[in-house]
Amino acid sequence: MLRSILVLSTVLLVSCKVATTYYVVRHGEKETNTVTSDVALSEAGKQRAEALKEILKNENIKFIYSTNYIRTRATVQPLSDAINIPVQIYNPTDTSFISTIKNLERGNVLIVGHSNTVDDLVNRLLGTKQIASDLQDSEYGDLFVVKRKKGKYSFERKRFGN
Repeated sequence: MLRSILVLSTVLLVSCKVATTYYVVRHGEKETNTVTSDVALSEAGKQRAEALKEILKNENIKFIYSTNYIRTRATVQPLSDAINIPVQIYNPTDTSFISTIKNLERGNVLIVGHSNTVDDLVNRLLGTKQIASDLQDSEYGDLFVVKRKKGKYSFERKRFGN
C-alpha cells in the first residue's frame, strides 16, 4: 500500500510540472555617436538595465541568455550580478536555441535580443505569430512574457523603465 502511494505521488508531482516563464527583452538604449556595430549602452540604456533588474529580481530567474554584444550583455548584467546567475551566450541564428530553452528542467528564463530578433524569439516560443514584425529602432522597454504551463502557452506584453 505504501509503495502504491509513493508511486502515485511521484506521478502526480511529475504531471503537475511548475509553469515556466520566458522573459524576452530587447537590449537597452545604445550609444548613437559611434562607428562600431558592437555599441555600448547609453546612460538611458544603463538605467533601463537597472529597471529590468528591479522588475525581475524576484521572479525566480534560473537562466539568463544574451547575444554576444556589449549592449545585450550590459542589459542583463545588473540582474545577473543581483541574483548570481551567469549570463550564457546564445547565437540568434541557431535554430535549435528555442528547443534548448524549452527543454530546461525548471526555473524561469530571461533572453535579451535585438530589434530584429525579439519578434522571432517570442513567436517561435509561442508557435504562433504574436509580434507582427521587427521592433522599431526607437522601440525600447518592452517586456514580452511567455508562460508555459502544462504544455499551453500564454503571452503578455508589458513595459519596464522610463
